[in-house]
Formats: sequence, C-alpha cells, structure tokens
Amino acid sequence: MKKPVCAVVGVGPGNGAALARRFAAEGFAVALLARSTEVTAPLAEELAGSRAYACDVADPASVEKAFGAIASELGPVEVLVYNAGSGSFGTVEEISVKDFEQAWRVNTLGALVASKQVVPAMKQAGRGSIVFIGATASRRGNVKTAAFAPAKAAQRSLAESMARHLWPAGIHVAVVILDGVVDLPRTRKMMPDKPDSFFVSPDELAGTVLEVTRQKRSVWSFEVEARPFAEKW
Repeated sequence: MKKPVCAVVGVGPGNGAALARRFAAEGFAVALLARSTEVTAPLAEELAGSRAYACDVADPASVEKAFGAIASELGPVEVLVYNAGSGSFGTVEEISVKDFEQAWRVNTLGALVASKQVVPAMKQAGRGSIVFIGATASRRGNVKTAAFAPAKAAQRSLAESMARHLWPAGIHVAVVILDGVVDLPRTRKMMPDKPDSFFVSPDELAGTVLEVTRQKRSVWSFEVEARPFAEKW
C-alpha cells in the first residue's frame, strides 16, 4: 500500500526537520524541500520512503518543477506544510527594495505557487491539509520588521482567502502563528542565559501541526497560536 504524502517546504535543522520526522513517524512519505539538499538528503535517507528536493521558493518555476517530481515519484500530496519564512530585518530606512520583494517572494509568492500545485489533487480526493507556519509579525509591524511583517501579513491573508474558498471542498487550510525563539544550537549560543522555558521546541511544534491536520471537520481551526508558556504576550 502506498504511503500518503506530506510535503514540507523549508526544511532546515530546526522546525523543518522536526516536521519531517514527525510526519514520517506517522506513516507519511515526506518530500523535503529546501534550496539545497545538503541538510535534506541525509535526513531523507533516515525516513523510509521519503525524498529530498532542491527548491527555491522565490522562483515559481523551481517550485513547479519540484512538485512535478513529487507527484511523479511519491504521488499526490495529502498534507502541505509551508515552513519557508526567511526575511531581512531592518527599519524602513535600512531595508532595500530587493529585501522587501525577497521577503514577499519567500513568504507569500512561494506559498501561493506551492499551494496551487497541490490543490487540484486535494479537491479531487475531497480532502487534504495545507498548513502555513506563520509569525506574530503578521499581526503587527515593529521597528525592525519593515520587510518581514508585510510579507507575513500577506501570507496570513492569502491563507485566510484560501481557507474560505477551500474548506467547503474538504481542504483544511490553517496558520500556526509561532511566537517565540526556536530552540537551536545557534539560538542557545546567542542567548546562553535563557532557560529552557524560553524556547520553542521544534519537536513539540511538529506535534501541534500534526494535530491541526487531524482535526475533525466540525471543529476545524484556522489560526492556532504556539508559544512557550512563559512567553510574554
């Protein structure tokens, strides 16, 4: 029996890798997408039936090519987790027009193009899940988020438009708003004085995303907040 397919877009050593491992543990064949396969190729070898794909989410042709290969090699995508979310940080005076456009391309345009690749098969099947990993920046612009916040706000608005359109077709579109610092070796090094309770656990975030995809249709969530219990908000 062929495994259901989960595509995780934006796989690095933190949340992306944790998401891939969690869905693989639940019986999915996972497509791991990142700009290079340096991290994803070794990880795919650990996860039975999974594959790594090079994909630049800022380039629509690259996204289309990657998802074409996924459909051919693994099958139709049942769960799409869009975890790509990089951006430059600075004030409106510090960021460049290129910075602004690139943040939008990674967070919003890539999300649109990736979603368009999987929606037809999901509609045909009458089921599927698309989960965007969002940020509190989508709700407010701060001094240093002149490029990042507008891109995340656009991503959230896109997701909401998609949810209103696709929920009746059986496709659960949701956003997980991540509010906190992800627990990584580099963030620990940057913040050596912070306790464990300060950080977001990638493994636990992956568990939250999995549960969102398992919600019953009568109680679907659109927006789920995920933050450490000690976080000020």
